[in-house]
Amino acid sequence: MRYLFLVPLFFFGSITLSCQNSKLGKAPKTVEKAFQTKYPGENDPDWEIDAHGNYESHFKQEGIKYRADFSPEGLWIETETSIKTKELPKAIQKVIKEKYMIYTIAEVEKVDHHTKGIFYDVEFKQKGKNYDVEFKEDGTIINQ
Repeated sequence: MRYLFLVPLFFFGSITLSCQNSKLGKAPKTVEKAFQTKYPGENDPDWEIDAHGNYESHFKQEGIKYRADFSPEGLWIETETSIKTKELPKAIQKVIKEKYMIYTIAEVEKVDHHTKGIFYDVEFKQKGKNYDVEFKEDGTIINQ
């Protein structure tokens, strides 16, 4: 009788954990094959399912951490890596100084996207939700 209180606790804990991003040891064969095609020789990615139902691989190459996203059908979506602000192209740094100098930078990522190509995602701190701006290498703003 005294173990009856554990049943709801176990049920609640199971539901809570299943709603978070899942860590996976593996991805479906189609996703793993697409990953191997994109990153030949990389044999040990860590897999998660993101909030959109896509598979995220986390891996390192030459000491640099990457995150590559693939659809459940095995289509590559994008690959991101965090970089330092000083590693941004000079044209982007100039635009930030001119238009966004009142903001503090929270995070910078270099992104290779299946339709947008290579761009830089700069996240600025602000009250509430942070503010993201995407730049092409030449400083052109493509999304804010």
